Amino acid sequence: MSEWLFRRLIQAMFVMLAMTMIVFVAVNVIGNPVDILVPPDADQVERQRIIVALGLDQPLWAQYVQFLKGALHGDVGVSYVYNEPALRVILQRLPATMELAVCAVIMAVIFGIPLGLYAGLKPDGFASRLIMTGSILGFSLPTFWVGLVLIMVFAVQLGWLPSGGRGETAPLFGVQLSFLTRDGLAHLLLPAINLSLFKISLVLRLTRAGVMEVLPLDYIKFARAKGLSEARVIGVHVLKNIMIPVVTVIGLEFGSVIAFSVVTETIFSWPGMGKLIIDSINVLDRPIIVAYLMLIVVLFVTINLIVDIVYTLLDPRVRVGGQEA
Repeated sequence: MSEWLFRRLIQAMFVMLAMTMIVFVAVNVIGNPVDILVPPDADQVERQRIIVALGLDQPLWAQYVQFLKGALHGDVGVSYVYNEPALRVILQRLPATMELAVCAVIMAVIFGIPLGLYAGLKPDGFASRLIMTGSILGFSLPTFWVGLVLIMVFAVQLGWLPSGGRGETAPLFGVQLSFLTRDGLAHLLLPAINLSLFKISLVLRLTRAGVMEVLPLDYIKFARAKGLSEARVIGVHVLKNIMIPVVTVIGLEFGSVIAFSVVTETIFSWPGMGKLIIDSINVLDRPIIVAYLMLIVVLFVTINLIVDIVYTLLDPRVRVGGQEA
């Protein structure tokens, strides 16, 4: 197990190194932030002074080496707009995005697995067909349109929930969170629902497919022949054996929820990383963009590693196969 984990850590380090090159080069060859940051009436001397101050007068390879040295010490540059370390600006917005992403994934698990389980156990029932129709809508409807509809119905027409913002927050271990207050929870509900609809549909259909694949197998028939209760057969033998693909999707989708929450955060004015990156792209704040993308890379690599470890706990054959390889 330790040798397998060591190999995975080495692979993760190489992936992150490769991604630093891709991200840095891709961001730095697009646009020129000086054209946005420098006033139109500035003379050439002032323009050159800003270029030197930002380090943009150096060749790209030298900028990358300097970036890599700083990144090893947790410094990925200073924001052009906020004049603060880019990583600090990102981390200030991280709790809001993480809170929204965790709520969306929890909703996907709470609703997706039970509904998928029911649809798999009774595939021909009317309720199952209704559930599958709803999952198709969850896949098909655009996130931005659903968000606007939610605001129109629940915030404008009914007035039950606020249309945007984060609301009142309360500290937990030094981190400000919305779900700890009633007002914050009301502000969190609509964006979390909007972000979770696609994930609920995905988990639902994956769970249903797994259940329908596992039910006809011999070990399920044998468990029922032994006289085990239906609840035990479903809860232990069926669910445990369909959890590997479900865990995979939940893990990867958690990363994608964080990375692609931009639309939801923009629609609901949620003060997270997604809204920050949109504002930074508009002004070509390169340090913020690079810091955001690198943080997403680290999150995806970490999530993949955690998912692989969970694999070995759910199915020892994964660990044995990896050791033999």
